[in-house]
Amino acid sequence: MRIALPDPRVEVRGAAWLEDGLPHRLPAWTRPQFSDDFMAMVEAQPSGVRLRFRTAATTVRLDVHVLRVAVDPAPPGEPQPFDVLVDGAVVPQPSGIASHAGVLALDPLTRTTTERPGPPGVVDLVLGGDGTVERDVEIWLPPGETTRLVALTADAPVSAPRAVDAPRWVHHGSSISHGAGAASALGAWPMVAARAVGLDLVNLGFSGNAVLDPFVARAIRDQPADVITLKLGINLVNHDAMRLRAFAPAVHGFLDTIRDGHPTTPLVVVSPLLCPLVETTPGPTSLDPADPSVFRTTGHPSDGALTLTVIRSALRAVVEARADVALRYVDGTTLYGWPDWDDLPMRDLMHPDAEAHRLIGTRFATVLRSLQRG
Repeated sequence: MRIALPDPRVEVRGAAWLEDGLPHRLPAWTRPQFSDDFMAMVEAQPSGVRLRFRTAATTVRLDVHVLRVAVDPAPPGEPQPFDVLVDGAVVPQPSGIASHAGVLALDPLTRTTTERPGPPGVVDLVLGGDGTVERDVEIWLPPGETTRLVALTADAPVSAPRAVDAPRWVHHGSSISHGAGAASALGAWPMVAARAVGLDLVNLGFSGNAVLDPFVARAIRDQPADVITLKLGINLVNHDAMRLRAFAPAVHGFLDTIRDGHPTTPLVVVSPLLCPLVETTPGPTSLDPADPSVFRTTGHPSDGALTLTVIRSALRAVVEARADVALRYVDGTTLYGWPDWDDLPMRDLMHPDAEAHRLIGTRFATVLRSLQRG
């Protein structure tokens, strides 16, 4: 059977809304407040977004329109796979990638994008089974590819999924939270942690765009959440967006807004992971023209300039200054620090690889379990 999407039998979870089949992770009202194309691009990349339904089918096909990012003038990166869970277990896929895709070219200096559409694509996915027993199916979309959903075809009837009864975890962060460097959607550290603890994840990780935007705080404020985590800091260094004088009040304001809607919800502020490039040297950072496979920083230390060392100290001080028993600070170097750099270095000097994502997710699962214990 073929189902045109969207359809009530197929839940699109982790998205705030759909625009002609395109999942958006932030509400529609936020769009006029985006500063540039870069933010619009990453908000529409479906990190943490999955399709949920029940079926006895052994195979399904998705019809999609996909855009893969190219940081001009380089070509797009490798295609990203769709992940499949059946009754909560990963089902390995022979391919799992869209057959065709267009390109969304990003100019990182002007933060503008140019769309070069490609032909429609299909994604053939294996569910296994014998075709007689209806099961819970989740299809996790590639976190870094814009994916417009057109239709789902299955070799058995499809019915609506069961209601989710897991606690809801809303997470906000930067490119590592978004999934940069992970092998696939389920390999990104927030997804690793969510599956380990049994949480229903809403991932508001935005590559290059975790910069304390007020509309993100309001989007978190306005939605249900049983736990909220904020991984803050490195993008402000990357963009050389603030000095210390502005940073601490901005963090307080971000937290104040969230607390307007969630006055007692467990809330965790996570400082940046280790990144030697900008531990003690400010941004801005960019791809190195001499070797575009790695990043460089061109900032110079000065009074009030933000580095990761400065940010960790400031975030800890902000949390300690607030009379909030449900607020907690986690030092990001406990999730990925110097020993991990020695064993699992960041090849581009900015993002962990797939194995490091799994390590970070496993460690953060411990943090989430401690919140559940109260």
